[in-house]
Amino acid sequence: MPATLHPLLAAALDARADLIARLHAEQTDAYRLFHGSVEGHPGLTIDRYGELLLVQCFHSPLTPEALAEIESFYAARLPGLTPVYNDRSQANSRIGNPLPPDRLEAAMMAREMHEMGVSYRIAGRHAGQDPWRFLDLRAARRRVMQEAPGKSVLNLFAYTGGVGIAAANAGARFVVNVDFADSSIMIGKENARLNDLPVRPRFVKCDAFAAMRQYAGIGQPERVRGKLMPPFPKLEAQTFDLVFLAPPRHAKSPFGVVDLVNDYASVFKPALLCTSAGGTLICTNNVADVKRDAWLDQLQRSATTAGRPIRDMEWIMPEADFPSSDGQPPLKIALLRV
Repeated sequence: MPATLHPLLAAALDARADLIARLHAEQTDAYRLFHGSVEGHPGLTIDRYGELLLVQCFHSPLTPEALAEIESFYAARLPGLTPVYNDRSQANSRIGNPLPPDRLEAAMMAREMHEMGVSYRIAGRHAGQDPWRFLDLRAARRRVMQEAPGKSVLNLFAYTGGVGIAAANAGARFVVNVDFADSSIMIGKENARLNDLPVRPRFVKCDAFAAMRQYAGIGQPERVRGKLMPPFPKLEAQTFDLVFLAPPRHAKSPFGVVDLVNDYASVFKPALLCTSAGGTLICTNNVADVKRDAWLDQLQRSATTAGRPIRDMEWIMPEADFPSSDGQPPLKIALLRV
């Protein structure tokens, strides 16, 4: 660790001056302030979410002196923010550090952040591990808002519904958010209530595989190989003008396995079949070890095999608060016209 973090923090903040000014002008007060993997301290991330300053380390804990230096720096440069520190260097990035009662109360307080004029709930700590808003997906939410007006939108692996809320705010005709977790859906519904939306998004508590198969018209059997499946809502077959697919790196349920390294096609194909002819599918892969061109080749081959070849595509790059040393950011976002 460097003897002092101050020069690194100052350089990162100064490099973002123009971006932060633009974000504030469009009513955005949530962005990454320090991206340690590129800006000099791998494993350290510092994010602003409205009035919250979220400091997280993923490789090794911060020393008390380093944490004090970070808090002192931002108190001077961005006064009024409430700092919360999460040590996530333990297995599976679990938060491992206890906080004093007053700091824990501040960390768990539900606050508001804003992005492109849309309000969202945020908390430094909650029952889960990840923040309720993934900031590197801002570029994708921005593009969804451009694409969504007048269209039907399906948001798969929706988490707290950020993409769906943004689409609804931008004038989508119809929005469906699909996630299996009650806690995520609860926050998603709260996000919807925070905003005066022209259309009310629908939240469907369902395994994404079961939802996709039903929307695609494949159908989800109640028994598979003689085994009764867990309960799932019955959904009518329909396709959507715009489908957003942001699966986790790995997940397993009785309905299917998500594996972004070895079998992206397992989630991509049913999502593709939920997309209307002439529609748009935006999909993500957040695994750094998966190379962009190899992943695109997988998508193209899978689409051709499914009889829905990709007509056009473009990469959506994370914005400037997520710098990349080689132009190949870990988060890959592909917009596909199908």
